Amino acid sequence: MSAGPVTESPLQYLDEALAQLERDGLHRSLRQLQGEQLPRARFDGRDVINLSSNNYLGLTTHPKMREAALEAVRSLGVGTGSVRTIAGTMDLHMELERRIAAFKKTEASVVFQSGFAANAGTVSALLGKGDLILSDELNHASIIDGARLSRADIKVFPHRDVAALEKLLHETRDVKRRLVITDGVFSMDGDIAPLPQIAALARAHGAIMMIDDAHSSGVLGRAGRGTVDHFDIHGQVDVQVGTLSKAIGVLGGYVCGSKSLIDYLHHRARPFLFSTSHPPRRSGGVPRGVRRPGAGTRADPEALVQHEALQGRAPWPGLQYG
Repeated sequence: MSAGPVTESPLQYLDEALAQLERDGLHRSLRQLQGEQLPRARFDGRDVINLSSNNYLGLTTHPKMREAALEAVRSLGVGTGSVRTIAGTMDLHMELERRIAAFKKTEASVVFQSGFAANAGTVSALLGKGDLILSDELNHASIIDGARLSRADIKVFPHRDVAALEKLLHETRDVKRRLVITDGVFSMDGDIAPLPQIAALARAHGAIMMIDDAHSSGVLGRAGRGTVDHFDIHGQVDVQVGTLSKAIGVLGGYVCGSKSLIDYLHHRARPFLFSTSHPPRRSGGVPRGVRRPGAGTRADPEALVQHEALQGRAPWPGLQYG
């Protein structure tokens, strides 16, 4: 049976959607960075002060980071050639994960290809149909997508509203498995979650406590350990997600927690299972870190990186840290 004549592209609706974005003033063009990611940079042919980068500490161009990444390529090549569970786990991956776990004061950690993959893969692995996710209304898109992929029920509580969360926990007390999840530092406004109160509620109601600490890593807590350390509530958060793509200056995400949690993610987190592992240049620079010359005993021996900003000195001239 022959089909009728094709009168338009099956993707015609994309042009219509783009036209609507234009009419709504929401269409965007990608800015092009000419050169390195620096505080003063050149975008689209214009020299500007760059206030939009996630490179909080200036580590993306640090000489020690460059040196370590180049050495990793020279000694191990440009890629790993496999997923982690078959033939793609290198010594440097294991070293990095040991360093991250020590840095975050947890039993173990696992690295993902991005922070988005870490959140989405973890949430969708831990929860399933019949379970419940309680999520702050301003949580990151990766948390939202992970919640949808899990097929668990989702209830959203108003931003940073501890009383509303407590009410939801009480109303859903008959649900066997529940996950409370919040950003540590919220990416759009920079406000901090009331984590001690949220974690206490989760524990009192027998719920799993999870935090996305991407924007607080390198910023809050001792040596930039994040929100859990900032509030000194180690051991009260079951799942900590972070990123290497912001303050640490490279690329990737990670999950920290108990050995059982990480072992489970090795078996059930689909982004980990079905993605080629980090190339050496990505993972090689971080374990070696950046040590501030002359830091001596003032340096934190467990810090993921040693850097002027983490010792109270700004890496960028004229920029002061509070």
